[in-house]
Amino acid sequence: MTYLILLIIIILAIGIGSVRLSPAEVLQTLTGSGSEQWNTILWNIRIPRVILALIIGANLAVSGALLQAVMHNPLADPGLTGVSSGAAVTVLFIMLVMPELSSLIPIAAIVGGGIAAAMVYGWAWTKTHGITPIRIILSGVAVNAVFGGVIGLLSILYSDKLPAALSWMNGSLSGKGMDTVLTILPYSAVGWIMALLCIRQANILRLGEQAAHNLGQNINRVRITLSFVAVFLASVSVSMVGLVGFVGLIVPHMARMMIGSDYKYSLPFSLALGAVVLIVADTIGRSMFSPLEIPAGIVMAMVGGPYFLYLMRKGGA
Repeated sequence: MTYLILLIIIILAIGIGSVRLSPAEVLQTLTGSGSEQWNTILWNIRIPRVILALIIGANLAVSGALLQAVMHNPLADPGLTGVSSGAAVTVLFIMLVMPELSSLIPIAAIVGGGIAAAMVYGWAWTKTHGITPIRIILSGVAVNAVFGGVIGLLSILYSDKLPAALSWMNGSLSGKGMDTVLTILPYSAVGWIMALLCIRQANILRLGEQAAHNLGQNINRVRITLSFVAVFLASVSVSMVGLVGFVGLIVPHMARMMIGSDYKYSLPFSLALGAVVLIVADTIGRSMFSPLEIPAGIVMAMVGGPYFLYLMRKGGA
């Protein structure tokens, strides 16, 4: 059912824009019987953008779901724990300082996200208690602040080059073509497969530390494995479209409310639901104030911020 809704939303999103097409006209174009103008608009602009939103939304949702299992906290999110900021620093550094290395941006983002995760776990670890969820979250907040400061510093030092990176910094999918889709798709496919292979470990963490110990699991090793997959997915997403927050927070929470906490069902569901959420956010951003475009990252921040406060008031932390 969720995947049917995703398909309907994709068709609707493809038809919305400065030139509006009905679902029937979209289907005509997709089956090869559309006009030349429709073909140009759909195949060169809207379809790559919608596919990219689908991939990024799925990546961030799965990343958030895994981090919430690791931290045993429904408020965990790649953006709130410093992973996205770490990836953003390395990407922004290449964009502003060493643009000749732009082909290395996906790898640089993974390295940056990995460094951020290593800093989080390094500061969270103690000899007496090992790694605890609350220390991971507190360390993540600190790491997020540090990398946020570095992003601000780079923005000031290279302000003359900043306009070229401004759209990316706000999490915009505008101007992305099929080349971007083909760049991120192999990384994402690998990440999705790794995530699906981690379902059993995520369910074990969900049971709590004592139950995991009783099942003979090395808790720290499981946490690091799941975190690696989460960092990988979040980092490759940041490398392509910049910072898009709250997808990893909202979607896993909605998935738990709708189908329960078993990762066997909630992880694939989160993948599809994350795609739906970001496609809708991007469609709202590019249509509500047309011809102006609001980046999807800003739309998600305006929705996700109040939702985050709602969860806190509800006692989700």
